[in-house]
Amino acid sequence: MSFQSLKPRIETILQQQNLPVDDRLQELCELLKETIPYYTWVGFYFKNGDKEELKLGPYAGEPTDHTIIPFGKGICGQVAVSNQNFVVPDVAAQDNYIACNIHVKAEIVVPLFINGENIGQIDIDSNTPDPFTQDDERFLEWVNEQVAEILR
Repeated sequence: MSFQSLKPRIETILQQQNLPVDDRLQELCELLKETIPYYTWVGFYFKNGDKEELKLGPYAGEPTDHTIIPFGKGICGQVAVSNQNFVVPDVAAQDNYIACNIHVKAEIVVPLFINGENIGQIDIDSNTPDPFTQDDERFLEWVNEQVAEILR
């Protein structure tokens, strides 16, 4: 399924105002994991109050022990500091990588902004080596823009 064809489905999920935000984000994670073959784990991390750490939000995929990630640690923690997308074609080549499971080969993390502030991120793991393209980045930036609208 193409990214373009997913957009109306994502908008429909996020606009379900009768559902709590976390339920909508959970549904979004499941949709992405189920429809994009190389998205093995899809989740959101959010800034944990005033602490310099991220807290795991809704996700789809195998359970993870990484429910709290300090800023600067791992790919997610680095994105919390840099405010930049981070595409990792080969996690084995990264020094500052937190392994979620031994099957993960690649990761992409895209920050989520509200009014210019990085409040969280979408994190995608893949068991496929080097699957992410600029199209994934642009699509996930768009996803985060839609998510930001319901979090305002």
